[in-house]
Amino acid sequence: MFGLSALFLARFQFAFTVGFHIVFPAFSIGLAAYLAVLEGLWLKTGRSAYLDLFKYWLKIFSVVFAMGVVSGLVMSYEFGTNWSQFSQKAGPILGPMLAYEVMTAFFLEAGFLGVMMFGLNRVGKGLHFGATCMVSIGTLISMTWILASNSWMQTPQGYIIDEATGRFLPGNWWQIIFNPSFPFRLVHMGLAAFLSVAFIVAGVAGWHLLKARREGRQASEQVRLMFSMAMWMAAIVAPVQFLAGDTQGLNTLEYQPAKIAAMEGDWDSEGRAPEILFGIPDMENETTHYKVQIPLLGSLILTHSLDGKVPGLKDYPKDLRPYSPLLFFSFRIMIALGSLMVLVGLWSLFLRWKGSLYDNAMLHRVALWMSPAGFVALLCGWITTEVGRQPYTVYGLLKTSDSVSQIALPSMATSMVAFVIVYFVVFAGGITILLRSFAQEPHPGEEGPSEHEPQMSAGTTQVSHHPHNAGLAE
Repeated sequence: MFGLSALFLARFQFAFTVGFHIVFPAFSIGLAAYLAVLEGLWLKTGRSAYLDLFKYWLKIFSVVFAMGVVSGLVMSYEFGTNWSQFSQKAGPILGPMLAYEVMTAFFLEAGFLGVMMFGLNRVGKGLHFGATCMVSIGTLISMTWILASNSWMQTPQGYIIDEATGRFLPGNWWQIIFNPSFPFRLVHMGLAAFLSVAFIVAGVAGWHLLKARREGRQASEQVRLMFSMAMWMAAIVAPVQFLAGDTQGLNTLEYQPAKIAAMEGDWDSEGRAPEILFGIPDMENETTHYKVQIPLLGSLILTHSLDGKVPGLKDYPKDLRPYSPLLFFSFRIMIALGSLMVLVGLWSLFLRWKGSLYDNAMLHRVALWMSPAGFVALLCGWITTEVGRQPYTVYGLLKTSDSVSQIALPSMATSMVAFVIVYFVVFAGGITILLRSFAQEPHPGEEGPSEHEPQMSAGTTQVSHHPHNAGLAE
């Protein structure tokens, strides 16, 4: 299954680049919304702590947004170099949707990003808040188009197949965009982005609360405020995310039952099925070893009925089965982390009720340890979704082996090594910058990104800073 081949390296390279990339758009989506909330609360209440937090997280947003753009550019080229057959056959449907993302989301973000980043003291408060909202909306629109495209690959509909070329042609754009899995995945991904950022914010606040305790002082108002907001988000959104995941699971059971069977480690379809909490699926021997299971719970969770029938992998030919061991564990890691997030949110509600939210060092340590949990869960969810679609790129219609470019193994191996080296160097630098920013405590009078005019390029003349020339200097 995982022998070294050009196909395997093409899959691994795309998984590697997407694995790096997906974290940063999710971070941007959640953080842009958080910035809009902070600025809106500042305008409504006049409380300066909200403005300080806005400026603090705006600097972090600038780094995250840049890393998301850089990491995303690479994948467009991979479609042409490594997946030319896929691009040729699915391009008439996926190409326009990706173009719509550029025209709606990227243009919107590009038009207002500069105002949001550097215009707080240059434009009116209302206009600046509008720019922040437009950037946030842009990130949500981008997520919408990307998920519509990917969801069509999971549950394709609205297409016509050209018999002469085998290409997928659009037949009904409404059906293509609003395919069966799209609404459920859109909600699930949006909540995942918000929850991931909430735990990053909570982790940063937890670090500074612990630091203040060690130094024998009270944490700043800004630190306590962002910890409180993050815990509210955890307490409200984490339980809702479980409900959203449940509805997506029901949708997956209907349209991709083989994926469900692989996730659950079930080999025989049966009613009144148990839920396997732990085990080691064995693809060769068609069994799951060392099972720890709860009777009837599998049917209850998957079908909402004790008598419901749960699919088994033996219902499908061996060459059409998703790789169960990877799905089994990635799915359970996601569920375990999601459960911990719910518990942290409920714990914070209890401490808030007792009036000790900012005094409980154990909660602050847990928040710090849990800070990357949202993104780890998000990555595990992505692995579950994408590996569960295999061996297809367009589920049930176009196999992955028929989607790859005719490229030699040495060439693919060379590009793979180059990608790994460059990504680790570049993103290690970016993550170092983020960690250093997190280590700085937000304080009264926080400064946002530098609003000084950029240095002029060599050979140009510096424009006067006279107010009448301010527009030219920009």
